[in-house]
Amino acid sequence: MRSGSEEPVPLHEEFIYCCGAATHVLKCGPWKDLSKDESKNLPRLLFMIIPGNPGLAGYYRTFIQALYCGLNQQYPVWVVSHAGHCKPPSGMEMTEDTDIKELEDVFGLNGQVEHKLNFLKKNVSKDIKLVLIAHSIGCYITLEMMKRASELQVLRSVLLFPTIERMAQSPQGKLMTPLLCKLRYALYMPVYLLSFLPEGVKASLVRFALRGMKTCDESSITTSINLFSVDCIANILYMASQEMMKVVERDSTTIKQNLKKLIFYYGTGDSWCPQHYYDEIKMDFPDGDIRLCEKGLRHAFVLDASKEMAAMITDWLQDDLTKL
Repeated sequence: MRSGSEEPVPLHEEFIYCCGAATHVLKCGPWKDLSKDESKNLPRLLFMIIPGNPGLAGYYRTFIQALYCGLNQQYPVWVVSHAGHCKPPSGMEMTEDTDIKELEDVFGLNGQVEHKLNFLKKNVSKDIKLVLIAHSIGCYITLEMMKRASELQVLRSVLLFPTIERMAQSPQGKLMTPLLCKLRYALYMPVYLLSFLPEGVKASLVRFALRGMKTCDESSITTSINLFSVDCIANILYMASQEMMKVVERDSTTIKQNLKKLIFYYGTGDSWCPQHYYDEIKMDFPDGDIRLCEKGLRHAFVLDASKEMAAMITDWLQDDLTKL
């Protein structure tokens, strides 16, 4: 499945309004509008990445390039940021200047689900099959998408380090819930002050924060500079606070209905979805494709293991792709 070329893969970058909110889209493969039926050259399959939180498309830049190469550049691979998590370019506001209110609470967890469904509706033909690759809270969003829009032509959904239940009860959730739900406003002032620093200084601070990692994806450094924007941080923390309150019970009904389409991948030392969550879902769905990481990858795999994860996913999907 893999291309031997080490040439850098060109990316197409777009900043658009979706549901009235600024949205960052990165595309490998066909860059044109896939919602038009008139072209006979439309791909049969689209790989779409649903990010975690922070839902910045830039964190997945290396991942989608590696995945696109691993698929022999046969299928487009897109990643769509969460609404309002990206810092819009100059001249573009965080929300669209219009009298039409497209979606109430677009920055909340429910709004982010509708945001992705709206993006697909407006940008992708109904005839195109989908492989949804979701990360962290993106897995919850993906299950909700499949529940709300059963007409989607989903071939497979790959759920990486899935935060789909009991988030506030997880080790990291117990630590973060009080901060996210009661103290998040206190973070805005220091972020506001840091936003005035030169870009080079911001990059140095990010490198310092990630200094413990042996290797760090360079795109993660540049993407993290978005986190010095008060608007971005406010939307990121607001969504996270809703995650702690709303992601409680696992949606076993939707999982059961779509079990043959789902691949779960749990971490062994993941403080957001600890291993006993894996043990329990494995027991409840013994016939499901539910895997436990044997490579020691971190929850935030995009920081240092994007290529490794992309290679695993292409291997998992080989049988599905040969049947197309």
